[in-house]
Amino acid sequence: MKPAPSRILALDLGKKRIGLAISDPLGITAQGLPNLDRSNKRADLAALGSLAAAREVGLILMGNPIGMGGREGRQSGWVREFAAALEAYTRLPVKLWDERLTSVEAGRVLRSSGISIEKRAAAVDRLSAVILLQSYLDSLGTSFEWGSGPDSGEAGA
Repeated sequence: MKPAPSRILALDLGKKRIGLAISDPLGITAQGLPNLDRSNKRADLAALGSLAAAREVGLILMGNPIGMGGREGRQSGWVREFAAALEAYTRLPVKLWDERLTSVEAGRVLRSSGISIEKRAAAVDRLSAVILLQSYLDSLGTSFEWGSGPDSGEAGA
């Protein structure tokens, strides 16, 4: 019997680009992938579906742009609509994950690295997706809520 897909694909959805990151098969680390330049919803869904199939993705994680006060705004509704369309298209579960401060953190990291302003815009989307995915993976530890894996957490509270 073939094992179930085990990677997580993370998306940082923007108007012009979608930042992408993928987990390793064990769900421990996040690696950036080249951004997807947006064209139209149908083409974007097809490209993401192909990527998910090629990379053996079992879960898609999307950044949910919640405001600093914890409220969802208009952009969050737009992300939810895209997530529902992506879930229907790929037949994979799509989970929304709080992305507050991921773009801020990505910008800070890139500024401190000395990357040029021209290259920073595209790099921010990818790094935001990596930060988003890594925060999700860190929250799971090694006990996967969407798959199976060894439980290596400490006993106790």
